[in-house]
Formats: sequence, structure tokens, C-alpha cells
Amino acid sequence: MERSNPKSWAVTLTPHQSLSRQGFIAVMGLIAAVNFVAGLVFYTAGAWPVAGFCGLDVALMWWAFKANFSAGRRAESIEVTEDELVLVRIAEGRERQEQRFARHWVRVELEEDRARELIGRLYLRSHGIRTEIGNFLGAEERKGLARALREAIANPLA
Repeated sequence: MERSNPKSWAVTLTPHQSLSRQGFIAVMGLIAAVNFVAGLVFYTAGAWPVAGFCGLDVALMWWAFKANFSAGRRAESIEVTEDELVLVRIAEGRERQEQRFARHWVRVELEEDRARELIGRLYLRSHGIRTEIGNFLGAEERKGLARALREAIANPLA
């Protein structure tokens, strides 16, 4: 959490990225090498069309990793001031989205199944409209964020 304005509570949420750029290069190099060897084996055995599918595997894995990295470069910022809650979403290739809620009217909803100890989605609700937040967070992180948001909404100057 960051406290830029002494009269507000703020947090910036970002997805966890466990694979660095160097890790991506190493994994893709390994995938390409294994597929090249497999393609070469099939080619020498006379099953040359299989070699093309080995190349397709590498291309699909590269595309999947790139899509994952793109999704990982998004962020949600939440700031609670004396009067309002401001939600800002930033995602690669999309326009910045900003939503403002009157602090006294916004409620934090966390879907929970206490019997099975399951944590679901986290929402901000105001005037009958639900806005999901932190869908990339883990269950315990959503639970902690819900608790912190409820406290911040109740008393933003604490």
C-alpha cells in the first residue's frame, strides 16, 4: 500500500509475474530445441509432415506466453478519500478507465462459501451496480483487500 496523499488511502494492484524476460528466453529456447529434435527425428523417419506441427507447437507456445505477459502488464489503483473511492484500471493496448464512487454509498462484497472455505470474486457495489476488482489476485489476497477496503471506506483518514 502506498500513502501519497495524507488524507487518503491508496493501493495499486498488479498481477504476479513469476517468469522474467531471461526465463522466457530460456524456456522458449528449450521448447524450440526439443521440438526441433523431435521434428528432425520424424523427418528422418519419413514422417516429414510432423516436423511442421513441431514448429507450430513452438509458435503457439510463444503466442501464449506473449498473451500472458500482456495480461500481466495491467494494474488497478484504488484510492479512498474523504468523499469518494476512485478506481483506475490500466491495461496494455486499452484506454485508461476511471470510475468514481461516493464513499458513503459504496460497499465491498466478497463472495464466500464459508462451509467449504472458498473465496470468490471481489466487488465494489454502489447504486445497484457491481464492479469486479482484483480478479487476478489469489483468494487470500482478495480477502485481505476486502478487509482493508472496508476499513478504509469506514475511516479513510486512519
